[in-house]
Order: sequence, then C-alpha cells, then structure tokens
Amino acid sequence: MATSQVLTREAETDETEVFDAVIIGAGVSGLYQLYKLRELGMKARVFETGTNVGGTWYWNRYPGARFDSESWTYGYSFSKELLDEWHWDEHFSAQPETERYLNYVADKFDLRRDIQLRSRVSSAQYREDTRSWDITLDDGRHYSARLLITAIGVLSAPTMPRIPGVETFRGQSCHTAHWPKEPVTFEGKRVAVIGTGATAVQTIQTIAKDVGSLTVFQRTAQWCAPLHNARIGEEEMQGIRARYPEIFARCYETPGCFVHSPDPRSALEVTPEEREAFWEKLYAEPGFGIWQGNFRDILIDPEANALISDFIARKIRERVKNPVVAERLIPKNHGFGGRRVPLETHYYEVYNQPNVELVDINETPIERITPAGIKTSDTEYEFDLIIYATGFDAITGAFDRIDIRGVNGRRLKDEWKNGPQTYLGVLVEGFPNMLMVMGPHAGLGNFPRAAEYSVEWATGLIRHARTHGITRIEATHAGTERWTEHVKSTGVGLLANDVDSWMTGINRNVDGKDTRKIMRYSGGYPAYREHCDAVAAEEYHEIRLE
Repeated sequence: MATSQVLTREAETDETEVFDAVIIGAGVSGLYQLYKLRELGMKARVFETGTNVGGTWYWNRYPGARFDSESWTYGYSFSKELLDEWHWDEHFSAQPETERYLNYVADKFDLRRDIQLRSRVSSAQYREDTRSWDITLDDGRHYSARLLITAIGVLSAPTMPRIPGVETFRGQSCHTAHWPKEPVTFEGKRVAVIGTGATAVQTIQTIAKDVGSLTVFQRTAQWCAPLHNARIGEEEMQGIRARYPEIFARCYETPGCFVHSPDPRSALEVTPEEREAFWEKLYAEPGFGIWQGNFRDILIDPEANALISDFIARKIRERVKNPVVAERLIPKNHGFGGRRVPLETHYYEVYNQPNVELVDINETPIERITPAGIKTSDTEYEFDLIIYATGFDAITGAFDRIDIRGVNGRRLKDEWKNGPQTYLGVLVEGFPNMLMVMGPHAGLGNFPRAAEYSVEWATGLIRHARTHGITRIEATHAGTERWTEHVKSTGVGLLANDVDSWMTGINRNVDGKDTRKIMRYSGGYPAYREHCDAVAAEEYHEIRLE
C-alpha cells in the first residue's frame, strides 16, 4: 500500500468531515502534535473547547498563576528560531506571558488553520469496519479520523467541592480554573478561598494585599517553599539563549526534566551542620531545588524525610507569628515532598495580616454554602466573593469526561475503574488507533520537556505505521500487563505513593476516586525514555500492528 494511503481516510458522506488524525486539545502538547503531524503531510484537526489556544494557560488565569518551572526550561526546544526570538520576562513566567507565548507559537507556525475552537469533544467511538474513530462534539457535529490523539492534559478537569448550597450564594464565586476574563476587583471585599493547594497558595498571596478581609478554609496543609522569582534583563536573556543546548541537555538527564537533580549523598550520612547548611542554601535558591535537588533519600527514607520535614516546619514557625496558626499550616499527615511542593512568595507572611483568618475545616467542617456566605459547624461567615481552589480530577479525569468507546463498545472509563492500564502511557488495549500524549502511566515532570518527547515518540510510531502500510495500531494484552506491573513496581518505596493526593488518584469530590492508584511512572524520565526508545528501536514489537 502506498504511504499516502495508509492511516488516511476517504470521506464517507457529505455530512461527515474526514481527517487522518483528530487531536483533542490545543495546549502545549496539542500544538506540538499538530506541528509534527504536519511534517508527515497528514490532514489533521485540533478540537479545542476554549475560545483560544493555550490549554492550562488559557483556562487558569486566576490571580498569581505562574510557572514553578524555570521559564527558560518550559518553552519548546524544537525551533532554534523560536528560541532566539522569544524573551522571557521572568525566571518563573506569569500566566499572561505564557498565554502570549503559546499564541505566538500558534501564529508563527500557522497552526490556527487546523485548530477548531469552541469545540468540545463529547464522545469518540471506534469503528472496527473502517478502522477509524467517529468523533462527536457537544453541539452534535460529527467527524471521522483514522487516528484519535488525546492531548488533554494532566490537570485539566476541575472539580467543585461536595458542599450543599453552592448554587445559592448571592455573591460572586468561581473555580480558579474557570476564572473570568474580565477583571475581578478585591478592594474592600470580604473574600473566602476554599483550598490550600498550589493554586490556592498563588491566589492567596496575590490577593491578600488588596482584600478587605480574607478567610482561608484549609483541609490539608501543604509543605511550601520559596519561589525566589526575578526579572530577566536583555543581557541575561542573551546568556540563556547561548546556553539553551546545555539547559535542555540538563533537563534531558534529570528524573523530573527540571534543571535540578538529586544530590548523590544521603541526608543521614552527612553531619547535622552540613545538612543544615545545605538545606539553608536550597531554601534560599529559586525553584524546585529544595524538592528535586535535595539529598537522594529524602523522598524514600522515612528518617531522612522526617529531618527535612522538621527543617521546613521550623521555617514556617519562623515566618508565621501566631504559633497556633503556624501549627495549623504545618502538615501532619504527610512528609515534605509527599505531595507536589507549591512554590510561594511571602505566602506564610499573609497569615500575619490582621485581616486574614485561617479556618481548619477538620476542626470546624463546612456544613453548607449559604446565600450570604459559608456556614461551618461553629459559625456563619458572610462573603462578597468565594474562590474555589479545589483542584482537579487529575490524570484520568479529562478522559472520564469524554465518552470514549473502543472495540465492541468498551467504555474507557469502565476499563480504568480500578486504575489505568496502558502501554507506555501511550496506548490502551481495546482502543486501537488511539494515542495519548502524556497519558496515565507516562513519565511526568517539567511538562513541556516531557510532552515534547511524548509527541515525538507517538509521531515516530505513526511514521512507522504509514511507511509499512499499517492501518490498525493497538496495545497487546501482554505488553499492557508488563508495563502496568512495571509502573507499579517503580512506585514501591516512594513515600509519595503512601499519601492521598492527585498523584495517587485521590479526589473525594469525584465518585470512585477515594482509593489510591498508581497513576504515573515513578522511575524517572531517563528510565522512561530508555523503555520507549527500546520499543521503537525494535520496530514496536510489543504493539499489534495490522
């Protein structure tokens, strides 16, 4: 079969537009996947729910939203021209600049002509007779494609808390992931924030200076560390551009694709004085060094973890003047690094303000949202604005919100009810010609660094299929079992997998998400790439290619 014919569809009816590939999502990974499919000469269409491109950086425009990865490690690496043109304003870019960057990329590479905005995919059904996917949007429009590629993100399905009365509140309210585009004023307002995760931390520290009063409702305290952001001048940016090959090579070799990698020493083998000095140094440096560049054993050895947790706890007590509030802000149910560490700028100092109150809802639970505000077990608060920083149905949540059905009508949500099962985080048995970019059980970390590799690997598989006359790509049962068991084995001994968090599939605001599951590959990105590269080098022998 000629290359131009394989993985290519002919129109079946006048009503159904046909593509070689449909990509769901126009964020970081979806834009790059479209770029790579264009290189193969494929007819592709991206369906994006929003009114513009950007994915995470389109939706999450809440106050203070910004990177916790260094900006100059976050941008795409595939185009030297793009790298030479773009000037990052800050070491940790704020949401408006990141959104501008992704729009710049879409324009520079003329990607918009293949992107369909305001188009939410409601269902996708595999058809064995044509070896293709039927895609339906929520407005009823239908499309067909040989390949279905999901680029729907890891944290893209926001969840509201299960609190009665949410719809009765008479003031303004919103989830951080659905922040309005029009400006929101805080001056003189009585504001509530429900949640204290990374999103809440950024929001709280940003709005605290403007509000009339701020009440923070906390269920789970977080271990936060300083961001230490700074502006980037032209001279510094020129130096960064000169070092891009070195920077990306560094990200390529570290477990989380950051510029930080674990120190080879054990926290237990150095003297207390050396340990303290090292931690003081990391605490004073920008970025994730305190988490990703710490002693090699703080995330796996309970004794080492207890020591770093005690260090961070002492920092919180130093920064928060009220000892009762400080103790509430110190986690008691997990050690440092057991959850993804939020990076902050004067977050803890917010609680020294006389107009800021911290409410521990483990002590006084929220009973309901009222027309005037929030009622807890001991009092009722009145608010003008309620901000729900209640997180996401992570990793599999965005899949669950699309009715994806494979061979014989098998529903993906049902198949993953007890936890995802994938091959390399890219393919799913029983769902042929569906490829996931950054799917469950793939390597996670500095997102664009990981996503670029994921896109390139998927593109390599597609290229191989087109060259060899393949029209059906599917994970095998044996390959899926081996990979899923390997993913589980890499999580053994990792303290984070013993903690309830989005990284272990816990979200008590979602039915069926109340037991821990291994959701991501924990063996580090170099090991993940080694596995994937070996499969490609052996011509994808563990994948069913027909």
